Amino acid sequence: MSLKNRFGGLITQASRLFGLGDEFSEDAMLGRLEGMRDIIQQVNKQFKDPDMTTFVCVCIPEFLSLYETERLVQELAKFEIDAHNIIINQVIFDDEAVESKLLKARIKMQQKYIDQFYMLYDDFNITKLPLLPEEVTGVESLKRFSKHFITPYKPALTKGTLEELQQRVSTLRLQLKEAEEELDKLKRGKHKV
Repeated sequence: MSLKNRFGGLITQASRLFGLGDEFSEDAMLGRLEGMRDIIQQVNKQFKDPDMTTFVCVCIPEFLSLYETERLVQELAKFEIDAHNIIINQVIFDDEAVESKLLKARIKMQQKYIDQFYMLYDDFNITKLPLLPEEVTGVESLKRFSKHFITPYKPALTKGTLEELQQRVSTLRLQLKEAEEELDKLKRGKHKV
């Protein structure tokens, strides 16, 4: 009735102006809206039931994302929608073997915002997911990645360990071998010309 009182005359005038038939008349339009009311109320009830619906906020550890997550949590709370789960994505973990000054600076910056997430949302379930060198696409890739939702991510190598040094030596050997092969190709190419 509120919609009819506010927009009824406008709907009638617009349908006449555009030469629309009876299916777009005031009564027909309001009838459709009234028919949708039950569905809207049912969906609204399901959204407000935390046993049926929960909202998982996904963000990255940066200022704007923290700010937008806070706005989202407030809006969801206003509509009584459960949102007690936060996924912080693209985290560079401090205990990983990182040599880059840029990455070390990003780790420090990210940690500041991660700490703020934990401070603001101490009663939330917060899951940190790693920044990966590749996109997560395809079923197998998703299966491998999804294990981090259940078991906290642990870097494959921890800096300063024997395993990390062995991995670095192995990587350097592989890079050297690839460079030598590329050099041999170039040498063979010059002799053929």
